[in-house]
Amino acid sequence: MSKAEENLAAKGFVLPRPSKAIGLYVPTVLSGKLLVVSGHGPLKADRTLMRGRVGEDVDLATAIEAARITALNTLATVKKTLGDLDQVARAVKVLGLVRAVSDFTEHPKVLDGFTGILRIAFGDAAGSPARSAIGVASLPDRICVEVESMFEIL
Repeated sequence: MSKAEENLAAKGFVLPRPSKAIGLYVPTVLSGKLLVVSGHGPLKADRTLMRGRVGEDVDLATAIEAARITALNTLATVKKTLGDLDQVARAVKVLGLVRAVSDFTEHPKVLDGFTGILRIAFGDAAGSPARSAIGVASLPDRICVEVESMFEIL
């Protein structure tokens, strides 16, 4: 088990089974020392998706949890690609999309759920990426959060 997975396990988090691409794309692209990860969503351990619109039928706490689950799914894909998470030098960039009502303004708080998992896994410095949080009207399968990310590898 990698140090990152030990850090997650100490806080009660376990990586799920990695999901498969559901379109004409690949889950990751490795270019030099940069691992680019396609958008991931909140696929729970029972393989159901967290759906809804934040501010309508999804509250802030649930959206934050959806972002945490999305982070765990992302890390499962990173592990599948690299063999283990100890190959990650740092989280570089995160772009989070939050499906929300038009007057919702707490997108950064939702994405704190994602970044919080990265910080647990890799520590405060290596787990703190540059980040954007954007509200959108719709996402695939009516999920409430989708996040794409980039990691520097050793």
